[in-house]
Amino acid sequence: MLVAVFFALAAGPLQAADKPSDAAALKGVTTGKVVFDIATPKAETLVVLLTVVRETYDLVAQKIEPQMVLAIRGAPVKAIRTNRDDLPLESYDAYEKINNILDDLAKRPGVRKEVCSISTPMLGVENASIKPAFHVVGNTWVSLIGYQAQGYAVIPLN
Repeated sequence: MLVAVFFALAAGPLQAADKPSDAAALKGVTTGKVVFDIATPKAETLVVLLTVVRETYDLVAQKIEPQMVLAIRGAPVKAIRTNRDDLPLESYDAYEKINNILDDLAKRPGVRKEVCSISTPMLGVENASIKPAFHVVGNTWVSLIGYQAQGYAVIPLN
């Protein structure tokens, strides 16, 4: 029994030392500038991807100031309306999770959410029905060009 306790105590520091780290990639970095190009058509997949986006915000824990833009176009635009009554019932839970994650991110400093005004009419969505925390922009591809020119990394979620 004493041997088992010894090995359990000894394993603790080993596990802490083996914890994955981003230190090499973040050496000298003080600001994490990223644009997520969000166009994932399947709601269930988008839940998983947005969960990782939210975890990526935790750069703060690594003493990095996040500056994130969520550029939303295509099918995900339907999820961020004030009225989502016409969404498929089988995906409704996923759309609720998407909104919860986006609402959580909206409360965090350094996060901007943009919606493509080219996508809205294509999907039959009125710009006025987009949730107030979102900025309807002319074209999210233009946003991607502009943010990338400002030094933002672009990560596609499609």
